[in-house]
Amino acid sequence: MWSMREVLQEAEARKIRFVRLQFVDVLGIPKNVEIPVKKLQAAIEEGVNFDGSSIQGFVRIEESDMKLVPDIDTFVVCSWEEGVASIICDVRKSDGSFFEGCPRSNLKRVVKEVEEKGFEFKVGTEAEFFILKYEGGKISTSDHGSYFDLLPLDLEESLRRDMVIALEELGFNIEASHHEVAPSQHEIDFEYGDALKIADNLINLKLVVKNLAMRKGYVATFMPKPIYGVPGSGMHTHLSLFHRGENAFYDPEKPDGLSVVARGFIAGLLQHAPALTAVTNPLVNSYKRLVPGYEAPVYIAWAEKNRSPLVRVPPQRGKGTRAELRNPDPSCNPYLAFACILKAGMDGVVKELDPGRPCNNLNLYDMSCEEREEWGIRNLPRNLEEALQELEKDKVIQEALTPHILDYFIEAKRREWKEFQERVHFWEIERYLELY
Repeated sequence: MWSMREVLQEAEARKIRFVRLQFVDVLGIPKNVEIPVKKLQAAIEEGVNFDGSSIQGFVRIEESDMKLVPDIDTFVVCSWEEGVASIICDVRKSDGSFFEGCPRSNLKRVVKEVEEKGFEFKVGTEAEFFILKYEGGKISTSDHGSYFDLLPLDLEESLRRDMVIALEELGFNIEASHHEVAPSQHEIDFEYGDALKIADNLINLKLVVKNLAMRKGYVATFMPKPIYGVPGSGMHTHLSLFHRGENAFYDPEKPDGLSVVARGFIAGLLQHAPALTAVTNPLVNSYKRLVPGYEAPVYIAWAEKNRSPLVRVPPQRGKGTRAELRNPDPSCNPYLAFACILKAGMDGVVKELDPGRPCNNLNLYDMSCEEREEWGIRNLPRNLEEALQELEKDKVIQEALTPHILDYFIEAKRREWKEFQERVHFWEIERYLELY
């Protein structure tokens, strides 16, 4: 926790000349206003005004005056850029009041609702990404590595190590980094924590990874499925609730160690999964990853060991008891995704829903439609349009977003789907042009 005096002293000691005031738009794209360090104290005390009408999903031109309010606890020195620091901001109206279009403020709102019920929401993520060459409109991989490989198969091991060092200098507690399953695919894992802090960290992770890759002539992408025929990039998200310092998901009296709270939370995730997917998997491209055969979930079910269902419960118990939601991908806006995930899970807790039988020894991909129907296993949406239709029917997930964010998100995503539907793609030309 920083005080304003400590922030100013650190900026002086580290010879900071410029400070980036960061925020994200509704779709999760990072934005910033850069100020000279001499303006930092005034920015912290008074905020910084800007034109909100120029930011996607914020306000109309006739109500454009907005304010960035720095959260000094997020102050970090950008070690890869000399003399530059950054602070993540909340977006507010010009009078300082709550702005319904700020994704970060929206997450705070939902977290506060849960805290009023006596719970703390903890999140851990595994964000995967590709490091690629992209020249002349063509993608090429830089290595032929696979899961946990190292040099000479993992040619970007040193670049990934530079990313880890930069993240540690930002205050990340890195737990692991490694090559993932696909060529040129990587993963960096950091310590779990409060939802707001982890969402902030994910934004900074993307900025560090993309910046350092670009400096070496690569493109780092968190796009879910940039390459055909290999696994896409997921963001497996580990979830737990704590009550008075104890993990509320753990019950030593139960044979599986899972409390009523844990089972209710899992049931809530399963119940609202179709609508939730619109936010956790928000791109047309997201659904190229959610197909059988590439280690991504397709079916709405849960298990304690099995990795084919949507929700997995890892074997750790005690403080480590948690549920792993496996469908999110790193293209999502983490502030919106965490708010919706929390709302879905808490609906199950409040209503004391039951998730049913765990699919512990079943490969869901090998089951017939009849067998899955017998188990009550539904499909995740097959594309963005189906997911949006589910979101428009699910009042619980809608309430996880302000009306401002919900309306803009659906409008923007419908435009994206319409553009995709109208565009003629290379696959179609290759498949049909000469044949027909």
